[in-house]
Amino acid sequence: MKIFLYIMIVVLAVLHQDFWNFDNHTLVFGFMPLGLAYHAGYTICAVILWSLIIKFAWPQNLAQDNILSGDA
Repeated sequence: MKIFLYIMIVVLAVLHQDFWNFDNHTLVFGFMPLGLAYHAGYTICAVILWSLIIKFAWPQNLAQDNILSGDA
């Protein structure tokens, strides 16, 4: 699962550079430029990805170390 999440980070980094939308003046929902709608969807995907990373790839011992050392 961690490898998949790491690959998805790279995929999102590549997709963030949406050069194909620079000259597109299409409106989504009649008011939102396509580039803005793309980045809104991108942001939702990033939130989902980081939530999955926290759930499946975050080191468990970090929270325990902070509690034991009194830093929490």
